[in-house]
Amino acid sequence: MTSTKRIFLVHATSVAIEPINAAFASLWPEAELCNLLEDSLSRDLRSAGRLTEALKQRFCDLARYARSAGADAVLFTCSAFGEAIELSRQQLDIPVLKPNEAMIEQALALGGRIGILATFEPSIESMSAEFRQAAAAQGVPLQLESAASADAFQALHAGDVERHDHLVAQLAGQLADCDVVCFSQFSMTSAAPAAREVSGRKVLTTPDSAVLLLRRLLEG
Repeated sequence: MTSTKRIFLVHATSVAIEPINAAFASLWPEAELCNLLEDSLSRDLRSAGRLTEALKQRFCDLARYARSAGADAVLFTCSAFGEAIELSRQQLDIPVLKPNEAMIEQALALGGRIGILATFEPSIESMSAEFRQAAAAQGVPLQLESAASADAFQALHAGDVERHDHLVAQLAGQLADCDVVCFSQFSMTSAAPAAREVSGRKVLTTPDSAVLLLRRLLEG
């Protein structure tokens, strides 16, 4: 009999919590979830304008805390901190996942022309770097196009999901030439159906892919 796995979900914004918990409820309800919110991380990244050494250290501290609290794996849900997550992964003896890595693998299997959408603009740079690294490793020619809407981010934080979804769908419709549209944040998941309708393209979101990868790693 498989033992229950304790998964720490580390969030830099509160709006990421519901989408990933919903994905677990649908795809791996047996997992024991522990939500850790540290929402000063996003504010401090925006203020600094870059991923500082101090921010990287804070991620390592959070990962070590999760491990000391009995985590079998850690999933960071904040897309703008890829380098910090990579550093924390090197310091732990359990799986530590970046939010996008499972979706990136899925996207590159569909083609090398990738559209990236964001509502928190710093996440585009981090996710683009992850795409370039993965594409180079696979030998896939890569063409990236991106767009962001801070208004959508503000709308979601204000509880206006309908406006958030509308603005994200508008962004998707502006992408000129791509094989697949990728959302760079867990919090954008609700906009996927509208984005698919407006863009006429396949739209990938991160939560489902991340849950399935974690389950394979821990139960495989």
